[in-house]
Amino acid sequence: MLTEKVILVTGGTGAIGKMVCLTAAREGASVAFTYRKNEEAAQALSGELEKAGCKHLAAQVDGTNAKQIEAFIGQVNKTFGHIDALVNNLGVTQVMPFALIDEEDWDDLIQVNLKSLFLFSKATVRTMIRRKQGTIINLGSVAGQRLLEVPVHYATAKAAVSGFTVSLAKELSRYGIRVNSVVPGLIDGGIGTNISERQLADYNKFCALGRPGTAEEVAELVIFLASQRASYINGQHIVVDGGL
Repeated sequence: MLTEKVILVTGGTGAIGKMVCLTAAREGASVAFTYRKNEEAAQALSGELEKAGCKHLAAQVDGTNAKQIEAFIGQVNKTFGHIDALVNNLGVTQVMPFALIDEEDWDDLIQVNLKSLFLFSKATVRTMIRRKQGTIINLGSVAGQRLLEVPVHYATAKAAVSGFTVSLAKELSRYGIRVNSVVPGLIDGGIGTNISERQLADYNKFCALGRPGTAEEVAELVIFLASQRASYINGQHIVVDGGL
């Protein structure tokens, strides 16, 4: 259970982000989440959290803007007193062959996927260090670890999550802060909505379970890692791909 815990989820309106928020609420946590553009989805999620009796806070935040991020983190700390777990879920992709990727495409995708990871973690970790407790869960992807037909700039960004995770886990361990990454495979309703029927069939052929995963299955692992039940798990990349 996460009673009296505060969970901050970036990219809360995406398939995985939404389920992390709802699963955290079910476990008794207070929830703060950010979204990039989809205000309608954010309002719908707030309504579901309210119906579940979950104290929550939401804001539209540019994940590449340090001032906006620091302002929201300050608001969360003022509202709830602290942040127990940060879930770095914000991410975007772009279906584009390597030869057609422009410099601007590369910069934009790397900025959203990696700069946001850095900025949210830096702004959140300060109070965790003072409290000498907390946990960070970063969302990676098998796109950064497997020989798959995926956009090169997206795979590059997701591969970088692994290095960020292990380095930060080592540095913050002295303060009792754990850092792990969850590495999903193909997920229904997530980025997998952009793939072709041929790619889906190919994934199912090589996946031991023969199907994509669900956002709920990923969220259960994220919330487990955010809880004290995972108190001895640190610096790990836990793959949720059905067995590729």
